[in-house]
Amino acid sequence: MRKNSIKVILRDKVSIEMSPYDLGKGRITFRHK
Repeated sequence: MRKNSIKVILRDKVSIEMSPYDLGKGRITFRHK
């Protein structure tokens, strides 16, 4: 698993991947420019 820090600021559009087991947790997979 790759762990990179993605710099996200307010009003950025991101793609997230939700965990099917815990809907409160998700992971940002891509930040749209």
